[in-house]
Amino acid sequence: MPSHFSLLDAPTRYLFFTGKGGVGKTSVSTAVSIALADAGKKVLLVSTDAASNLDEMLGIALRNHPVPVPGVPGLMVLNIDPEAASQNYRARVIEQMGTQATAEEVDLVREQLSGACTTEIATFDEFSQLLSEGGRDFDHVVFDTAPTGHTLRLLSLPKAWSGFLKGNDRGASCLGPHSGLKMQEQLFNRALASLNDASLTTIVLVARPEAGALNEAARSSDELRELGLSHQRLVINAVFKAQDPRDAVALAIEALGQEAMREMPQALKRLAADVIPMRPVDSVGLQALRALLSPSPTEVPVAALEAPDFAHQKLSALVAELARGERGLIMVMGKGGVGKTTIAAAIALGLVKLGKSVHLSTTDPAAHLAVTLDGEIPGLTVGRIDPKAETQKYVDKVVAAKSAGMTPAEKDLLMEDLRSPCTEEVAVFHAFSHVVSQARSAFVVLDTAPTGHSLLLMDATGAYHRQMVREFEGKASGRITTPLMRLQDPDYTKIILVTLPEATPVSQAAALKEDLQRARIGTFAWVVNKSLLASNTRDPLLQARLNSERRQMERVQALAQGRFYLIPWAATPPVGAKALGDLLEP
Repeated sequence: MPSHFSLLDAPTRYLFFTGKGGVGKTSVSTAVSIALADAGKKVLLVSTDAASNLDEMLGIALRNHPVPVPGVPGLMVLNIDPEAASQNYRARVIEQMGTQATAEEVDLVREQLSGACTTEIATFDEFSQLLSEGGRDFDHVVFDTAPTGHTLRLLSLPKAWSGFLKGNDRGASCLGPHSGLKMQEQLFNRALASLNDASLTTIVLVARPEAGALNEAARSSDELRELGLSHQRLVINAVFKAQDPRDAVALAIEALGQEAMREMPQALKRLAADVIPMRPVDSVGLQALRALLSPSPTEVPVAALEAPDFAHQKLSALVAELARGERGLIMVMGKGGVGKTTIAAAIALGLVKLGKSVHLSTTDPAAHLAVTLDGEIPGLTVGRIDPKAETQKYVDKVVAAKSAGMTPAEKDLLMEDLRSPCTEEVAVFHAFSHVVSQARSAFVVLDTAPTGHSLLLMDATGAYHRQMVREFEGKASGRITTPLMRLQDPDYTKIILVTLPEATPVSQAAALKEDLQRARIGTFAWVVNKSLLASNTRDPLLQARLNSERRQMERVQALAQGRFYLIPWAATPPVGAKALGDLLEP
């Protein structure tokens, strides 16, 4: 008998959940994993997101090896920890050097393997293992992936690395002298075959009933098809239905969702789809996760709501404080889907209105700056760190600098090395460093990629800093200034953390704040976006959600230590200069 949630009727062995940040990928993938395990299957749930909150949802400590989930027989969870994967990878490389290697040679290789290139290939190595023999003890392997841009990069790697290694016996220079990468060629080919096999793998595109999330899901669908991943499904999460027909806010939210689903791109309308209604509680804990896919409506808790008087300010006050300086880097960071692009664009627009020279840029592979601005704004320059364009620029620069005087064979080897997929990570870091340096003479507002991808960029920044310090140590060439040092300078860099008033985004923003602190990078301010607390809604379901929102506001208030700015929920997304300007009203 078919299930009300059709994905569970005939699931393939491998299930990949992807989509725009904040749509509920982790909640949905975890709920599906629990449902499969409850049906008697052996399931491995894998997180490939560096900023995963699976531990909070399930109440367990994540490891880079499978751990059982209490209360769910048959379910195990694994977190592909980029740092642990990199350490294991470096250890294998150094071990292969043998006892004849000198201490200096080992130190050199260890440094060569300290950057984001190594993080990527090490993470991909573990990912490929799971797509071949690593998951053979399970009926299903469910992947909870990072937000869309990073996931597309991950799912393109089997094809990229298989193509790079084909006929290449000399390894890749960005991975040090490790020619043993060639030994992984069969593993990568098996991973590619598994991904392209519709009987084995399903890509589950998760979205919310919002135009932006559905449009991004459609773009992802097209790009994944180009990679050969054509077996796709759609899940629309958190579909709201008003319970109080007299509540204008509730009716507006329902109408927006219904319109978005009616107008969603044809690429999505062709896919098999499941719809999950909005639930009154956060998807934290087994009870809530099991209820997420239940055909029965979740009982709405009855509780009186008194909107507290939070000591917050409006976004205009934040812009006024930033404008006290004459220049500087403003980095807008947070979990995917919280509105970083909107906040970054509004801050840039506010600074321009106050007479400042501003450059607005993004490191997000799924950038939406052009859509958000909806036209040119005098006094504001807009750019984007496009991975493909930056990679080509980097390759052209390296070839121009190194190819003079090379033999044809040496040029072939250089081009072979530059075709390595990890070249992109190096190129993006160099572009990021250039944007950071621009803040010496103007305001630069940087809309960053979702948390996990941004942390990998920070890792590359730290690795470069350590390398430069080591190279210039003891030399009389003057003091060096690295990108990391600029990020650590509170007069130069202001970090703005953006979150929604929901448990997962707040927890991830808090974790990001701690990660930044460990790198000696401070947080300047917090912005809570799309708050319903001031809407005066009386709808029972929204009332229940607001009680949860109040708890998250209290958390942010404590974390922000005085710098706490609030943006209320609006029926119309803020697109264009006028709508962005409305966010800046005093």
